[in-house]
Amino acid sequence: MDNKHSPSIKIQKDGPYIVSGNVELNEQIISSQGNDYKMITGRAFPAAETYALCRCGQSKNMPFCDGSHVNTHFDGTETASRKPFRERALILKGPDLILADAEEYCAFARFCHTVEGNVWELTEDSDIPAARENAVKAASECPAGRLVAYDKQTKEPFEIHYEPAISVLQDPQRGVSGPLWVKGGIPIESSDGEVYEIRNRVTLCRCGKSRNKPYCDATHVSVRFRNK
Repeated sequence: MDNKHSPSIKIQKDGPYIVSGNVELNEQIISSQGNDYKMITGRAFPAAETYALCRCGQSKNMPFCDGSHVNTHFDGTETASRKPFRERALILKGPDLILADAEEYCAFARFCHTVEGNVWELTEDSDIPAARENAVKAASECPAGRLVAYDKQTKEPFEIHYEPAISVLQDPQRGVSGPLWVKGGIPIESSDGEVYEIRNRVTLCRCGKSRNKPYCDATHVSVRFRNK
């Protein structure tokens, strides 16, 4: 893997995420009115060929690593399954859509709940054009990649096109700071050298408390993580 030119993330053992390839880094704010959720772009961080992002949740220079993981004896053991998404996801078959749902990825971003209904109900009603459209939108906008909608006939997934980028999620409705939203198929290499399944969208733990490291499991909500 040529890190000088190709975007990549390398996880350091009990340390930070090392991002290479001049990957854009910004902040996205989860905004809501009722069950109408959307992302609003916040701060843009200076571009760099390589940078280190905090994984322990203790940095005083968020989102960047400042070495706090050493003093806090951070345990960054990676516990996430290495099996492909489709092998772990539960499958819901609607009349016109298939919804794959791997709950362990949930980052509690809530895009699966819409004004028109939740993504599971909408999938079951996907022979209705409006329900189908809203189910696809709800699944595709899930930043964690917990949900993927597929066309029932072609079996092709519906995915939004993302250029490689990383966003720090902020959730003012819940009063917490969220995970790192990794977009555009950036390879993520484990501390043991194995590359996780490359996906269009995933969220990586930033509070240091996930039970599904390196991925977010929404623990930042229960621990009230606010380190921005």
